[in-house]
This record gives sequence, C-alpha cells and structure tokens, in this order.
Amino acid sequence: MQLRHNLFTRSGWEIEEREFVADDLVNNGSSYMVGNGYLGYRGTFAEWTSSQYVGCTVSDTYDTADGTWKELCNVPNGLYLQPLVGGERLSLFDGSIEHYRRSLNFRYGVHSRELRWLAAGGARAEVSDSRFASYADLHLIAARCVISSRQPVTIRLGIDSEVWSLHGEHFSSFNPVVQGDHLLVEAVTSEHADRVAVAHSHRVISDAQPVRVEQRQEVRSVYRELGFAPGKGDIAIECFMVVYTSNDLEDPVAAAVAGLRDAAAAGYEALYADHCGIWDRAWQKSAIEIDGDPRAETLVRYNTYHNLIATPAHTDHLPIGARGLSCQAYQGAAFWDQEIFNLPMFIFTDPSVARRILTYRYRTLDGARKKARDLGYRGAFYAWVSGDTGEEICPSYFFVDVLSGRRIRNHFNDWQIHVSPDIAYTVWRYYTVTGDWEFMLQYGAEMVFEIARFLVSHAYFKRDKNRFEFIRLLGPDEYHENVDNNVFTNFMARHAVGIALQTWQTLQERAPDRLDELVGAIGMDRDEVREWRAMHELIYIAPVDPQTRLIEQFDGFFDLEDILPEALQERLINPGEYWGWPNGIAVETQVSKQADVVQLFMLHPDVYELETMKANYDYYAPRTQHGSSLSFSVYAIVAAWLGYRQQAYDFFVRSATVDLFSTSKAVSGGTFIGGIHTAACGAAWQIVVMGFAEMRLADAELRFSPRLPAQWHSLRFFLQLRGAMLSVEVSHSAVTVSSAASSAETVAIAVFDARSTVEPGGSCTIRFADPVQR
Repeated sequence: MQLRHNLFTRSGWEIEEREFVADDLVNNGSSYMVGNGYLGYRGTFAEWTSSQYVGCTVSDTYDTADGTWKELCNVPNGLYLQPLVGGERLSLFDGSIEHYRRSLNFRYGVHSRELRWLAAGGARAEVSDSRFASYADLHLIAARCVISSRQPVTIRLGIDSEVWSLHGEHFSSFNPVVQGDHLLVEAVTSEHADRVAVAHSHRVISDAQPVRVEQRQEVRSVYRELGFAPGKGDIAIECFMVVYTSNDLEDPVAAAVAGLRDAAAAGYEALYADHCGIWDRAWQKSAIEIDGDPRAETLVRYNTYHNLIATPAHTDHLPIGARGLSCQAYQGAAFWDQEIFNLPMFIFTDPSVARRILTYRYRTLDGARKKARDLGYRGAFYAWVSGDTGEEICPSYFFVDVLSGRRIRNHFNDWQIHVSPDIAYTVWRYYTVTGDWEFMLQYGAEMVFEIARFLVSHAYFKRDKNRFEFIRLLGPDEYHENVDNNVFTNFMARHAVGIALQTWQTLQERAPDRLDELVGAIGMDRDEVREWRAMHELIYIAPVDPQTRLIEQFDGFFDLEDILPEALQERLINPGEYWGWPNGIAVETQVSKQADVVQLFMLHPDVYELETMKANYDYYAPRTQHGSSLSFSVYAIVAAWLGYRQQAYDFFVRSATVDLFSTSKAVSGGTFIGGIHTAACGAAWQIVVMGFAEMRLADAELRFSPRLPAQWHSLRFFLQLRGAMLSVEVSHSAVTVSSAASSAETVAIAVFDARSTVEPGGSCTIRFADPVQR
C-alpha cells in the first residue's frame, strides 16, 4: 500500500522507501530511527558520518557545550562500516543505484536496507543490512551486513568519533583503544566530566573470511580494515555496539566490554529473538487494531512505536524528551507535552511506566522549588524545559529575528506557568485511573501541595472585583505572550488547587500522620489551606458569552485584528520569521499558534455544554495556524466529540503524519527544531481511543460515546483500569468489553446512556444507534 510518494507499507507494520532522495536526510534520519528509551540511533546508513547527520543520542548525558544549550550528547558511532568495492568507496551519492529499498519494521524496531550499486568505475555490489536497538539489553545495538560482489572488497569498520552535534563539541577528550577482540572509545564530557564508553566488536560469519586485517587508530576514532579476496561468496558480518556512561555505573568501560563480549557470544539471531519477545509483550498492551482502514492502522502503529522508544521506561529519574532520542533538538528535555500528550497512553495501558515518569517529576521537585524561589514565589514552579535535575534549562533567548539577526527574548521559562497545573492534572488522572494510593502518599501529595502553593503565590487578588487573577502569562498559544487571564491557565490553576484541597482532605481522613509529616517537610503553614480555598472559589475564569457562546482566550483577545492565518502569512518578509512575541506578524492578531481554548475542552470534556464547545471550535479552528505539532490532535479529538467526523479524521491524519510526511518546520526563528515530535506520536493513541471511541473515566465508570470514521468497521484496543485488564472492541453499533480472568475488580461500563458491568473473566456488549451528531 502506498502511503504517499516514495513511502509504502506491505503489512501495516513497516514503512519503506524505494528511491533514495538526498534531500530527505534530516527527516528520514528521525523517521527511520531505532531506539529503546535508553538510546536512540538515527535512521542513517552504516557508511555515513556526521555529514549525513548520523547520531546515537544517549539518555542522561546532559551537557552544555556553548554556554547556553544544555542537551543530550550524541556519542561516538560504534556501528560505522564503509565498504570499498574494487577500490571504490560504496556511496549512495556516487555511482548509480540499480535497486534500493529501506524500511523500518516498527513491530520489532528494525532498520534495514537492500541495495544494488554500480560504481562509476564499473564495480558492482549488493548490500543487505539491518540493525536494532535491543530491549533485552538497553545498552546494545546489534547490526548485520551482507555484501555480495565479484570484485575484491575492503571493509573499514569500528568507532567513528566525529559526531553530529547541534550546539558544539560536548567531549573534552577521547581515548581510542584496540583491545584484542574489541575496539573502544572512552570520551569525557566537557561540563560534568561524565565518562562515556562506546565499545565495538564484530565477527565474520560467512565462508568468505578476510585475507587481511589491519588496525587503524586515530586521535578520536578507531577502526579495523578487513580485506576480502574475490570469488569467495557473500561476506556476512555481525557488528555490536555497547554504550555505558558513568551516570549508569562506576566503571562504564568494564561494563561496555563485558556487555560486548556477551553480545558477540550470543550472536545477532539470539539477541534478536530476546528483543522480539519484549516487543511482543509491549504491543499486547499498546497496539490498536482498526478494521477497514489499513492506512490509519499503519499510522497509529508508527506513532505508537515512536512514543514507546522515546520513553525511558527503565528508570524513574529521566523525562520523555520533546524530540525523544531522535536528535538533540529541544535538549532531550520534558515539556508539558510529557504529561498531556505522551503519558495518557501509558496511564491507561502500562501504568507502571506512567508511575516512573511521574516519579521523575517528584525527583525534580527541588529544581521546581528553586525556580519558584528565584522568581519570588513559593512552592513548585516546574521548568518549562526540564532535564535531569528539574532546574530550568530553557534559554531566555530561544529564537533569532531573521530580519535583523538579533536575539528574541521569549518568556517560555517564566510566563508559561501552566506547566505546573498540567502536572497536577496528570498526577490526579494517574491516581483516578490506577487507584495507586501509595503513589499519592509517597510522591503525589507533596507535588500537588507545592504546585498549589506556587499558584496561590503567583495570583493577584483584585479587591475591586473580589477575584483572583493571573497576569503576564503565556498560554498554550505561544504567539501571544504577556497576556492576562489566559482562560486555559486560569482554569487549570483552579483545577490544580482543587486537586490539592481534595488530596488534603483525603490525607486528613486516611493518613493524618503522613499529612503532618508533609506539612513539616515542606515548611508549610496550615493556614495556607484557607488561601487555597479562597483562590479556588474566587479565581477568575472567562465566562461564556450568552449570545455567541464564545470564551475569550485572554483579556482583550477579541479586540485584536481578526484575520485568518493564510492572509496573515502574506505579510512575511522572510519565510523563516518567528510569528510570535515580541514583534511577529501574529502578535496583534487573533491568529493562534495552536489550540488554546479548545485545549481546555480536550482536558475537561464534561465541564462545558456541547453547544459551547461547538461554537468555540467553529470560531477558533480557522484562526489557528497549527504552528505546533500539538495542535492537530487536540482539534481531532474535539471534532470527533462534536460529530465532525471528516474534520476529525483529517486532523488525525495531519497529526499522525507530522514526521512521516515531514510537514513541520525543521527550523523556526533560526533555531533547529527537527526530529521526532513525540507529543504528536503519543497523541495518536488519544485521538483514536479518547476521540473516535470517546472513552473517558468519570465517577469510577468507564464511558464510551463512539463516533468512528465512516470507513472504519471496528476498533480494538487494550486498557488497564485499577487492576482490571480489559480488551475493548468498538464498532458503529456496539461496544464489547472483556475482562481477563486475572483482573482485580469489576468495572462499570456506560455506552451513551446504557450501563452494565464486566466482572473478572467476563464480557459485556452494549449496543447503540450510531449518531451522526450528539
């Protein structure tokens, strides 16, 4: 099946291209990457170098090279393999390509290539190679290469330390070593002197064996050259790359060498079998089946794959980066994307992973407290860009004015306060879905209390209006900074304070000793709770206009110039201009970067009447530029609820193909922002399950109000809810929920107005008439 020009799938579990296009290097390096949450290896070819954006990005290697950008490191490439055929260097940029196919199997995370190549001088070779980032050993990448040629072949392979890095050199030293059967480079980071060990070994597994072996040790890199005589048959080589850092354990060199020897002893096939078993278990939880639309099913699988490999599920002290481990863009750090777009899939399918990622937010509380304190507030103001410590690493100057060359002072790091209530929202969502009271006792309560303290200290009480307000804000729509009473922010703040009050009350009833302990630990005065209650009652939320049903995005928004994005774009002098604050073309207009008021509906679907949601969707949708990859999914979900099926489907496709079709900007305001958009990847699951199936949890009841796209016959997915393991099938006329015998609880089910229950080991089917509109 053709997905678009030069993009195909055969089974729905892979993507492949059949023509090499040099202009697609940056995007395809991300789209075809492999990874496992510990490391990500870009979808590049074995003979490529930093000039072709080769990168192996490793988690927990935060370093500042240029004094401004703290980011993850790309480590030396331990899978470099350059064939020379008849003395001519095999290159996709030279000679001619007689056959080419490159694929990413996202069922098992395998990058592979088939190539038949003719050199300018007449040498010919066929190459077949593959690699995977192991889930059985997170530090390992295994690769295999088969070369067939009638000419003599020389293969240079080993560790290439000339790495691609966005913001400068992150390593102060390199130590390349040849040690018997393996090669090793130990590099030391510039800022923290963290040690990074990259080890390489290989074995020739074919009848054709090298007649010449030479070592090549350079200042930074180390290689072996293998010479093969012609006429001996195919050359087959397995290569293994193992990475450890001193943030993993005390002696990364010894660990890398030991892991390398274990991998070489096992071999590619055995390692691959172990790796596939883990992927099979992951897909049992996260796979979505769509009967009737193989294209949509492929897109959802592709996005789910990238959400999985971006997530450091192995630890509780690292975030999901906004670009995952696809490159260094956005610093390998968490934004609000993590809680609002990435985590819902895990909360409902693999809550142990969601728990670890939320525990990361607890472990970075001190960083959030420091930020609040530095800005003159109490409590926890979470970093807009959060790395390993939780201290703010978002530069104050993120973009450059491409017209003047001057830096732009943005206020993502001090005015975009909604990140803190977004985290409180997700802590509470996790608790309501899982019932994990121990998490609330150990981590969650302290987080929501400190977030409430911050919000109360940030709010202004207007005595003349008898209300609390938030001024000088930056909401989800990042084009409009320095605004007052952004409705999304104010509403989320009230919700977060309500969560803190509810948690306080529950602790008083169930764990008063723990409450006393927390109050003492955070230095809180119990009288502060009265401030919480006052703010919760009196915070200003922009009202619904009784005539138009519209909600103003922030104070004065409707007074701005009313123009549509397409017309506004004509005012650009340079296509690379940043549209937002302080002097971008959108600042004095009603053109929004992304969903804002509609984002509020997505997170709180039961608060506003359908008529209000519809009026605001109809108003804001045409005025939204969708300059963020987050925006399409929000509009897709709300459109599905409104019965706008085709609009919902169109937004779904746009969201799910942001990376696959390379529709987003790689550079904005002079800053590289390419790579995999992990939030859009996580949102694909939400669009299908929470949008088209309209699944939500309310009052301990699992509710469905399905509005499937017309071409979908049925939809199947898995859920975990308070210990119940549920399989759900949704069609245009029925919802069937089956519970595993191992489930811990009976679950209440509602489909529109019909209700039932499903017990452990049981199943229930509720039929309905498919509505055109609610």
